[in-house]
Amino acid sequence: MVVDIDHIDRKGNGQAVVWRENELGNKRKLKLIIPQSLPGETVQVTVDDPTMRWQKVLPDAILATNPDRMEAPCPHFELCGGCVWQHWSYEGQLKHKTEHVKKALESVGMNPDLVEDTIGMDEPWHYRNKMEFTFSPEGDLGLHEQGNFRKIIPLETCLIAGRNMVDATMEVSEWAKEFGLPGYNKDTKEGLLRHLMVRESFETGEVMLALFATEAPAGELAAAAEDLIERITKNYPNVKSLMWLVNTDIADRTQSEETFVLAGRDFIYDELGGYRYRLWFDTFFQTNPVQAQKLVELALEMGNPQEDEKMIDLFCGVGTFSLPFAARVKELAGIEIVETSIESAKRNAIDNDLHNTTFLARDARRGIDEVHESWGLADMLLIDPPRCGAGGKVMRRIGRAQPKRIVYVSCNPDTFATDTAELLQFGYTLQKVQPVDLFPHTVHVECVALLTLDN
Repeated sequence: MVVDIDHIDRKGNGQAVVWRENELGNKRKLKLIIPQSLPGETVQVTVDDPTMRWQKVLPDAILATNPDRMEAPCPHFELCGGCVWQHWSYEGQLKHKTEHVKKALESVGMNPDLVEDTIGMDEPWHYRNKMEFTFSPEGDLGLHEQGNFRKIIPLETCLIAGRNMVDATMEVSEWAKEFGLPGYNKDTKEGLLRHLMVRESFETGEVMLALFATEAPAGELAAAAEDLIERITKNYPNVKSLMWLVNTDIADRTQSEETFVLAGRDFIYDELGGYRYRLWFDTFFQTNPVQAQKLVELALEMGNPQEDEKMIDLFCGVGTFSLPFAARVKELAGIEIVETSIESAKRNAIDNDLHNTTFLARDARRGIDEVHESWGLADMLLIDPPRCGAGGKVMRRIGRAQPKRIVYVSCNPDTFATDTAELLQFGYTLQKVQPVDLFPHTVHVECVALLTLDN
């Protein structure tokens, strides 16, 4: 079939629709999902079973190309699931992300003209300060194949990870192969090595290596663990945390039942905007520090915090936004349901000599009520929910609380649009939306927006 790519789906794949007639002469729709294609292109594809409602197929040939198409620089691009848009010029990616945000607002009846052009990166490579690599059953270390979580693509490089992270990762990969250590097989539930999490602070230079395995580094594994310690401490002095974490759970998550600190400590220090943070292996922290700093600056600019004001930071995490805002307001309350994040936020506030903060491990609605009961209504509220959004109940609770200004930081334009639309009935006006690209060569785009309460 020869088809035209009319749009990009939420996973970054091109899509086309083919109408065909069945044996009765009735029209049927076949939806084609075509990775590595771009909007406006004409591609040739082979469809095995045109009677199906949808199929995912790679293009056999690109017959008419998008002018923003380029050669992907990474040798793993066509197989690896880490990036989906290396074949799209960065300018083309940014334009699409701006349009995505505009369409999301338009879909809920809000003004798309409030959306500014997406702020991109001067250098959109090696931007990630955290990666999670997976071992294959054969012991190869890499990332999942696109659309296939059973297959691991062994990596020689990674163009979105920090350079020091890649070097240390290759060292661990070499170590595992030399000792013949098997990877974990998700089907048979057998094997030793599961994941390698790598974190790097671009400000302090500190690196964390967290190796997840099904057994402790004892007995026959003790010699291998000692060799790993020697390799890393000798060749990578910036690694301030080398850990071996035991995970026997069936779930394919980076979690720990028992933690062994092989060298250094169980956390690293990172800095953002002049504030210092402690990061453990399970700490959520912005993975693109360059663009995260822009998010904080935009939030401060839009929120315009005053020294006589009280504010709430909802879904505060470890205090990424809490600390810079707390330095500018009278009192700040951070609310987050994850208790370990709240404990980290408390420590981070103390480390940065901020004593006007209160952090609560509560769900959003109950946390807001508790804060209001303890020191009255907030003048301003910042909300930074997960990708699924805050939801209608939380947004209506915020609307009834009537803070004068709301700064919404979003990682999902679609849930951002539905969330903010809930506030219109409470007298709020959306003033501005600024998209920021934190994840070049992927579909994701962040937004910072300001809503004000009408007088």
